[in-house]
This record gives sequence, structure tokens and C-alpha cells, in this order.
Amino acid sequence: MKLTAKLLTAAALLTASATAMAHSGHAEGGFTSGLLHPMLGLDHLLAMAAIGFWSVRQSKHMKNATPAFVIGGMILGAALAWGGLSLPGVETGITFSVLVAGILIATLAKLPTAVGGTLVGAFMLFHGFAHGAEMPAGATLAAYLAGFSIATLGITLIGRGLGSVMLKADSRFSRGVGGVFAIAGAFLAAA
Repeated sequence: MKLTAKLLTAAALLTASATAMAHSGHAEGGFTSGLLHPMLGLDHLLAMAAIGFWSVRQSKHMKNATPAFVIGGMILGAALAWGGLSLPGVETGITFSVLVAGILIATLAKLPTAVGGTLVGAFMLFHGFAHGAEMPAGATLAAYLAGFSIATLGITLIGRGLGSVMLKADSRFSRGVGGVFAIAGAFLAAA
């Protein structure tokens, strides 16, 4: 099976798992709940895939550092939630991340690593806070953290893989994908 077909199949399977925007229905237990959480929320799934997709057109340093910015922001956000701190506008930050990532893709925007890394880290801070706040009672913190970290990286890397495939195609396709992400972000914000 060609790489393109594998990436599209993986993306379709992940998208099919996001049948609801609500984050209910997590399986009991730490690792499984953490693993499923990013895939069961359309907002999380879209943001992480969009960030991976966008990272392909960035400088080599930014592209290579994106997974660290993603996981760093996620863990910091979850730690804030687990520490009992509040973070205003979590849902707004999450939907805004999808909208802005779509705009960045559609405009083929290239950002300096400091700016792009800060933006990605801030986006993921909101996602991580939501993940941390929604950890099921009785779940082991380390197992839950491992689960959502693996899922987050997987989704981000699938987005990067799709972005790499699109990089070889006409840029209008990437712009179109960015437009779809931006529209989805706008829809999520309005919902």
C-alpha cells in the first residue's frame, strides 16, 4: 500500500472515531481514557491534525520542534488542571486553535520558530487543560498522561504526513485543506 493511501486510511479512521464533539463515553481506566480522549473530540482531532499539517511548510527547526511544542503545551495545560488552577476561555481557546491553524494553512503562512512555537504551545495549553480537567475519577495520572500524549503525537504526525503528501501537489490543495479547517473552526466556535 502506498504511503498516501496509508495516511488517508489512518486519517479516515481517526475522523470516523470522532462522531461527537462531546467528550463523553471514555472507557474506564487511565491509559485507554487518555488515548481515546483526543480522538473522541472533533475539536481536538482537527487542531492537532491541522498543526501537524501546517508544520510541514515551516523551517526545518520549527518542523522538527513542533511535536515538542505540542506535547509541552499539552502537559503544561494538564498540569494546570491537575493543580486546581483555572484557565479562562478553554473552549474558546480550543476552537480558536482550529480556526487559526486553518488560516495559517490556507495562507501558507511561515512563522519564525519563536512565534510558531509559542502559538502552538499556547493552543495546546488549552487542549491539555481540557484533557486534564476531564480525566476520569480513579484513572492513574501517569497512564492517562501517557495515553493522551501518544494519541496527540499520533494525530499530529498523521497531519504532518498528509501535509507532506500535499506539499508535493499544487499549493491550491493545501489552501483548500486550510480553508476546510478554518471553516470547521468557525463552525465549532459558533456551535
